[in-house]
Amino acid sequence: MKKLIYPLLMLMLSLQVQAASLTIEITQGAEGALPIAVVPFAWRGDAGSPPAHEIGAIVGADLLRSGRFKPLPESQMLSKPSRGEEVDFRDWRAVNVENLVIGEVSPNGPGGYLVKFYLYDVFRGEQITGYSMPTTAADLRATAHHIADIVYETLTGQPGAFATRIAYVESLRSGSGKEIKERVVLRIADADGYGPQTIVSSDEPLMSPAWSPDGRKIAYVSFENAQPSIWVQEVFTGKREKLTSFKGINGAPAWSPDGRYLALTLSKDGNPDIFVMDIARRSLRKLTRHGAIDTEPSWSPDGRTLVFTSDRGGKPQIYRVPVAGGDVERVTFEGDYNARASYSPNGRSLTMVTSVGGAYRIATLDLVTRDYRVLSTGRLDESPSFAPNGSMIIYATRVNDKGVLAAVSTDGRVQQRLRLQEGDVREPVWSPHQQFQRSR
Repeated sequence: MKKLIYPLLMLMLSLQVQAASLTIEITQGAEGALPIAVVPFAWRGDAGSPPAHEIGAIVGADLLRSGRFKPLPESQMLSKPSRGEEVDFRDWRAVNVENLVIGEVSPNGPGGYLVKFYLYDVFRGEQITGYSMPTTAADLRATAHHIADIVYETLTGQPGAFATRIAYVESLRSGSGKEIKERVVLRIADADGYGPQTIVSSDEPLMSPAWSPDGRKIAYVSFENAQPSIWVQEVFTGKREKLTSFKGINGAPAWSPDGRYLALTLSKDGNPDIFVMDIARRSLRKLTRHGAIDTEPSWSPDGRTLVFTSDRGGKPQIYRVPVAGGDVERVTFEGDYNARASYSPNGRSLTMVTSVGGAYRIATLDLVTRDYRVLSTGRLDESPSFAPNGSMIIYATRVNDKGVLAAVSTDGRVQQRLRLQEGDVREPVWSPHQQFQRSR
């Protein structure tokens, strides 16, 4: 049987057993970033306050890593207001800030807090928006990310994606010499890399994590008992169930937009083909029938079409097929290798891995204009995944022979690198948007 060689799956990844946080390095920012000031939030309660000042720091860091904003360093702030009546717009005009974010945190019942923030247009001297958000100590970071989302959307017209999460796979190594042991773990973390949590740990390979549309479950492939199987696990409870364990390949799960179906790759009938499973009924429907390898399905946002990788033309390229059934159509013609495609949230474009001069890089294809762009610059860039607002793409790459996660804006102007303090990571996937309570 012919084989598609996907470089990422061939990597042997290892790191020390340690749940270190990811750190973000902005390697390239957009020119013309908007100058903004995010003042440290004030605490309005008794001594022993929650880290209210960190909320402002998180908001500022989120806006900075978007590449669209240039936050003013705290050391350059001429004043530090937390309420509207304390704002002197002359202080901010003097340092050429266009927008200002201020806020405060106060007690709100047993174990609770109320976070208030206000966004101002400095040159007009006007409040643009403001919200009050009830929260808890455990959710202060999530609240800060949500504030950053509101600021981002208010000033750019596009939803933010800071209050989201990422899932990724790590290989863990412990011991030394002949006593080295390796484990593979599936982790989730905030979009800024904070607070990684282990969802699954195994002595066998784990791969292909995929978020459900509501962000409550993750589907993945596990090689427990030396047999690939597809599992679905609840993120918050840890409850999991096995969906498929057919003879041969069970791989590449992808959720439908309504969460009722999984597209997947099975070779139970011989060659690897694309199937769709009704999750509730456990019924399967075969979509492709070809002697080549068909794999890595991805749903269009309207749920009507699947794109997938196939070597039916001789080399890996992207194809699409109607979910209701019908003819398979080739999508990519640029280059001799295109794989691992996924749709943008608006369905207009695809991101994929492409081959450029022997290197594997992240590219996008506009399905309307056919505009094709290579966005990354690494030698082995893999597993691209769109942010839920479509502004960024996260992917895996290699730096100094170490696996790291990176992100690039869809116009290529902003590039970031997300590093673990130790070790290698791979197969990132971005979660859908989260829901938060807020009031004006």
